Amino acid sequence: MIQRTPTRIEAHLADGDRSWQQLLSESITSPEALLERLALSPEQWLEGARAGHKLFPVRVPEPFLNRMRKADPHDPLLRQVLPLHQESQTVPGFLRDPLEEDGAIQATGLIRKYRSRALLMVTGQCAINCRYCFRRHFPYEDQRLSPRDRQHVIDRLTASPEINEVILSGGDPLAVNDRLLAQWASDLSAIPHIRRLRLHTRLPVVIPQRVCDALLDWLSATPVQVVMVLHVNHPAEIDDETREALGKLRAAGVMLLNQSVILRGVNDDADVLEALSETLFDAGVLPYYLHAFDPVEGAHHYDVTDDEARGLVRALLNRLPGFLVPKLVREVPGREGKSPINLFP
Repeated sequence: MIQRTPTRIEAHLADGDRSWQQLLSESITSPEALLERLALSPEQWLEGARAGHKLFPVRVPEPFLNRMRKADPHDPLLRQVLPLHQESQTVPGFLRDPLEEDGAIQATGLIRKYRSRALLMVTGQCAINCRYCFRRHFPYEDQRLSPRDRQHVIDRLTASPEINEVILSGGDPLAVNDRLLAQWASDLSAIPHIRRLRLHTRLPVVIPQRVCDALLDWLSATPVQVVMVLHVNHPAEIDDETREALGKLRAAGVMLLNQSVILRGVNDDADVLEALSETLFDAGVLPYYLHAFDPVEGAHHYDVTDDEARGLVRALLNRLPGFLVPKLVREVPGREGKSPINLFP
C-alpha cells in the first residue's frame, strides 16, 4: 500500500494537534527521511548527506519542514539543515571553536565573555541542528548542570555585582521544561543586581507550539525585563502560526529581537534581507544583529566575505528606515562586546 504524503494544510493541522514536546521528539533525525520527505534524489544527495550527518546529526522539526518547497535542493530553509559533502572537507582558518569559548567557561554551564553579561548553557539540546552552528563541536556533555552546579552558578552570579544581565542559551533554552525554566527565572530575578533576563532561542520559530500557557505564565510572572532574541535567517521561516506565537509573547511583556547570520545561498541577497526585516517587523520583532559568518569547521560553504556583507547592508540603508537595518557585527575572541563591521572602510 502506498502512503500518501499529507498536504501542507493537513500537516499544519496535524502539528496543531500535538504538543511541542511531541513535535520535538518526532523531529526528522536521518538524512534518508529528510530527502524522502522533500522528494529529493537519494542518488544525488544521500552520500553527502550521510557524510555530513556523521559529523553533526540531522534534526529538523515537522513545523519547520512543512515550510520548505519540495523537490527544491536550493530552498533557503532546507539549505540551513541539509548535510553536504563539503562538511567533511578541511579548510584552513575554519576551527572547531572559532569564538574560543572553552577559555571563557568560569564554572559548569557558566560562560563569561563580557563584563556586565553572563551566559548560562542550560541545555545542550536544540530543536533544530543548523549546519552552520558555531557550537556544532561544543562539548555540551561537560557542561551539564546538576542541582549542585545550578546553585554554584547562582552563588557566582550573586557575588558578581557587575553583572546585570543573564542570557539563557545552549543548545536552546526553550528545549528545557517550563518548571525548570521558571525556577531559573525566579532564582536569577532574586539577585539584586540582575536587571534583565535574555533568552536566545529558535524554538518559537521552528516549533511555534512551544509558546504554550506554561511558558507564558512564567514569562509574565518574571519581575525583571525579559528579552527574547530569536534567530531567523529568511522571511520564509515566518508563517501564520509563528506570527500568532510571537504575538502571545509580546502580550506577555517580552521584548522580541532577532539576530541573523549571513549565509551563502540562504540570505546573501539584498532583496531577501529587505523582506526579512519587513517580515520580522510586521510580526512584532525588531531586527538586531546581522552576524558575519563565524569560521566554524565543517561549514565553510556558507561563508560570505566582509566586502559582500558590507554591500548588502549598504543596500539596506538605501531601502529601509534605520531601525529596520540590523547591525553588521562579528564576534572576535577576547573582545568585550560584538565588533561592528565598518560599512564604509
